[in-house]
Amino acid sequence: MDNCYKCEKELAEKIVREYERRISMDNVNHPEHYTKGGVECIEAIRASMTREAFCGYCKGNILKYIWRYEDKGQGEDLKKAKVYLDWLISEVD
Repeated sequence: MDNCYKCEKELAEKIVREYERRISMDNVNHPEHYTKGGVECIEAIRASMTREAFCGYCKGNILKYIWRYEDKGQGEDLKKAKVYLDWLISEVD
């Protein structure tokens, strides 16, 4: 009986961990395909640029996602634009 409970508990914990991993790696905030070796691409980009250059990078991506949202990603593209806008705001503040 104790072994059954232990197995069920371990399975539940595994399911919760997988769920948390999936929601944290979504296509807007943390796309899994943009993370390699524990480093997110945006952090590497930010580190490789001056503050001014990174702000320009963010501005360009905001424009790109707003420009195409009606034809391609719709709500998801607007959310992506917001992520870049939030990064731009954090650089300016």
